[in-house]
Amino acid sequence: MTDASAQTRGEWRTHAWFVVLAATALLLLLLVLLWDWNWFKGPVERRVTAATGRGFTIGHLDVDLGRVVVVRASDLSLANTSWSLSPEMAHADLLRVEVPFWPLLRGERLLRRTDVVRPALLLERNSRGTANWRLKPKHPRAGTADAGWSFGEIRVHDGRLDVRDAPLDTNLRLTVDSATPEADAESVRLLFRGSGRYRGQPFRLDGWADSPVALLERKDAAFRVDVSARAGATRGRAHGVLQVPLNPNHVQFNAELSGDDLGDLYPLLGLAVPASPPYRLSGQLRRDGRVVSLLRMHGRLGDSDVTGDVTVDLRADKPMLRADVASSNLDLDDLGGLIGLPPGTAEGESASPKQRAEAARRAAGRTLLPDREYDLGKLNAMNAQVHLHADRIDAGKWPVRSLAMRLSLEDARLRIDPLDVGLAGGKVTGKIGLDARKSTIESTADLGFRAIDLEALFPKMQPPNVGRINGQVRVHGRGNSVADMLATADGAAQFGMGRGRFSNLLLELAGLDVAETLKFLVGKDKTVRLRCAYADFDFTSGVMQTQALVFDTTDTVVFGSGSIDLGEEALALQIRPEPKDFSPVSLRGPLEIGGTLKDPKVRPKAKPLLGRALAAAALYAIAPPAALLALIETGPGEDVDCHGAGPAKAGRDTAEADEQRDNGRGDDAGKEERPQPRAPKHPAR
Repeated sequence: MTDASAQTRGEWRTHAWFVVLAATALLLLLLVLLWDWNWFKGPVERRVTAATGRGFTIGHLDVDLGRVVVVRASDLSLANTSWSLSPEMAHADLLRVEVPFWPLLRGERLLRRTDVVRPALLLERNSRGTANWRLKPKHPRAGTADAGWSFGEIRVHDGRLDVRDAPLDTNLRLTVDSATPEADAESVRLLFRGSGRYRGQPFRLDGWADSPVALLERKDAAFRVDVSARAGATRGRAHGVLQVPLNPNHVQFNAELSGDDLGDLYPLLGLAVPASPPYRLSGQLRRDGRVVSLLRMHGRLGDSDVTGDVTVDLRADKPMLRADVASSNLDLDDLGGLIGLPPGTAEGESASPKQRAEAARRAAGRTLLPDREYDLGKLNAMNAQVHLHADRIDAGKWPVRSLAMRLSLEDARLRIDPLDVGLAGGKVTGKIGLDARKSTIESTADLGFRAIDLEALFPKMQPPNVGRINGQVRVHGRGNSVADMLATADGAAQFGMGRGRFSNLLLELAGLDVAETLKFLVGKDKTVRLRCAYADFDFTSGVMQTQALVFDTTDTVVFGSGSIDLGEEALALQIRPEPKDFSPVSLRGPLEIGGTLKDPKVRPKAKPLLGRALAAAALYAIAPPAALLALIETGPGEDVDCHGAGPAKAGRDTAEADEQRDNGRGDDAGKEERPQPRAPKHPAR
């Protein structure tokens, strides 16, 4: 074979391969130009249907081949559950995906960019609590996504999310869009905004999150989110960085919560917390399964600062709230919601417009006791264990210095035990209980008063009063407000005070001793020795009846009697001073205390005083100097039995003890006696 023929055959073979390649390319080109990519719709639709258990359709499918393969699928639709009134659960006008061709040949599965145009997603629950997002795959294994795909960028254009929840009375619509990418941004953010109704309250939501690409990373990625929401007057914000892979059952981020009243959280979140003044709280919000916690909480509740940890456990039938809260400066009226009172509304006090209106209503009314009813539904809605501690308290004119209490709520039975209040240099301790298992609340209170300082109770009195008060109150009542509970109260209250000193001016004013009162008003007031004082009340169906009411000093014995009707809030008391001294000008007679708890009236008893005035006038007509005879008080009062001795012996013993103390003698010199009250006649049941 000659070289020429061999060369000819080589050229022919080269031309043949070129023709084959050209023909193949032409055939491929014709295939691409003429091929109907909708042939692949059927396999894709069947696979998605099998994976979700819902019908899935694609309107049109198209592919552009090249260095970057572009796949377009339009009019995509995923059917809804059979019980829904809306036939579609999800829909998108267009899904566009870019896949680099040459990396794909090397086995790299990369979706360089994905665009979803006008997607719409409906999430809903019916009245039975059945959710449409709980899919039932026809072939569970068929729903497993292919591994190895990675994502470059995902963008959403004019998206919409609808949330309908019949059990929660919720209907929301959110718009979702990808933000315009910034030059230094790591990824395109997803913006969302919405409004509607949440648990019956007007609702708004605004926020952003990182691109969904971060959620598709295998590990060690960060997904940033910042969401603000408002329902009625309640506002919340959650922001922070979530770790990927994202586990919705274990997340933690920063949270802020504010509003006009903590009580508004009950219809919104199902948390049965008491009413409060406006608040602003922040902390670390963490979810561990069905346990949600607000850790390192700090902020303001009305005019009080608060810190602590709050946890809500949703694993049981009823939510369980546990809280450990402290305050370094507590404004006492901020706790008024515990007994049905609005917060203080004076200038500078924190209160919502609604609370100010309630305070104005109460100020215009004739009653004093709190009449706002407790919500039985809230008391039955959850269980709770709350510990509150305050080192310093602002109680206005009341000398309350500290507060510590442990509150428990279990199956509609609320108990505050122990309760420890620092009051006027002493303590108020005890326990309070509310049983709301029936339509009318059963209430009990057992409170002890120990070493309450008289001077601290009346700090502006000059010279100061000196003495310590002890007491016990045990009552039982029925009603759904504090006013109703006291209006039905049965039980007893006793208070006692040992030796001390008391302003003599008050005693003279109580007895209307004109001469003595003028002397103390013109000169400097002085004190008298207090031998003892005690008060004993029985409660019967809301009426406090005096069993004993005595205030015994070396100058005067003051006796009291009468009743206080807590249902009507009416006072019917009489104070009768029996002086132990001689006064040339005296109008002494019983005093009547009437009116109401809110507006008490004090006046001399008319008949005895009128008799003395008429006698004085008659004597003055005969001989003016003799007119004073009707006003002279000979001081018939005796020392009462303060310590178990008879009146005379008690008086002698006390006088001797006082003399020895003043002279620096006696075994009990300088010691203070604190007689304890007797056991109540009608202990609380």
